[in-house]
Amino acid sequence: MSSSSILGEVNCFPFFQKLRQSLFGNTSHVFSWDWRKARFKIHDPFSDLASILEVEKGGARSVQMAVQGFIIKYLLFTRKGKDCNFNSLCELSKPEQEQALALALAGILWNAGAAQKATVCLVTEDTYIASSPDYCRDGFTEQLQLFEFSEREAAEKFIYDHLQCFKEEGSHGVILFLYSLIFSRTFERLQKDLDVTTTHLLQPHAGGFLCRQAVLNLVLTGRASPNVFNGCEKGESQERLHGVLARSEIGYLQWCQDSSEDNRLSQVGSMLKTPKFPIWLCNINGRYSILFCTNRQLLSDWKVERLFDLYFYSGQPSQRKLVQLTIDTHAHHWERAQNEDKHGPGRRCSPVEMAIRTKWREATINWNGTYPFF
Repeated sequence: MSSSSILGEVNCFPFFQKLRQSLFGNTSHVFSWDWRKARFKIHDPFSDLASILEVEKGGARSVQMAVQGFIIKYLLFTRKGKDCNFNSLCELSKPEQEQALALALAGILWNAGAAQKATVCLVTEDTYIASSPDYCRDGFTEQLQLFEFSEREAAEKFIYDHLQCFKEEGSHGVILFLYSLIFSRTFERLQKDLDVTTTHLLQPHAGGFLCRQAVLNLVLTGRASPNVFNGCEKGESQERLHGVLARSEIGYLQWCQDSSEDNRLSQVGSMLKTPKFPIWLCNINGRYSILFCTNRQLLSDWKVERLFDLYFYSGQPSQRKLVQLTIDTHAHHWERAQNEDKHGPGRRCSPVEMAIRTKWREATINWNGTYPFF
């Protein structure tokens, strides 16, 4: 293990300028309150949501939900020595929860570092830069210390040992993870990932900031690709636009009521739609949620895709347990009325169903007694 920090640098100002420019496109913006209070806190152990992060409204929610996908990946598909099924997600002790979170965070940072290094940011008591007309202090960014790891296992252990820095109240945990993600990727790689459509990672919205697609792709794929299509495409002015270059571990689905299906550049490509693990971050009308299947063969055996279950978490405080959806991809149109739940005459398809059908176009979705929501 090796560690380094900005401590002792002669001039830290350019360092913080680069960080702010990468995030906001300027050095004067600071994170809004919803970002500052966001952290990675899992629901109570041994509960229906023992594997699920608590999330609130705000721009940090998309990052939390993307990390949620990797927590599920570990608990269902890469954890050793456990019977990894749906019931096991409700039987987690606090140490098991913390292990899952630490390995998820470390794995994402390792991927962003091209499987060569991971950089973890923590806050110290020392301050390295004062406010100036060109830089507005936020009270914690100026106290960053960086720890760099050349072995994945060392990064996992370090994050586990310092997990309170990401999950405790007042820790700025999601912001620290976002900083760690940028430093793991490096400013140089980050600029190569982006294109003319995206020059920085966050965009102002309603007094706060939302993540651009590049942030989500960085979490999901290890590259800050600004677009969701496969490979590279040419824009209207023949500029080169960067999409997703390799199949992601966690997938991505999106559906927006006002979107135009004629815009090829806005359509999610197969690299994100068909990930290595049957877990999807969903962007539904700008709100983020998670869908997953407990059967890994779903993405490799066409027979499994005939009839299968997906579990859905919306992130809404009112949701007390995961919702089980049964997906039938081979039902005939005359069977659809029988197979889909009926909740009153003329029920419209929910946005969740529309998102699912961006991958399984003719699927029927049974909510198994739960009233369709979200």
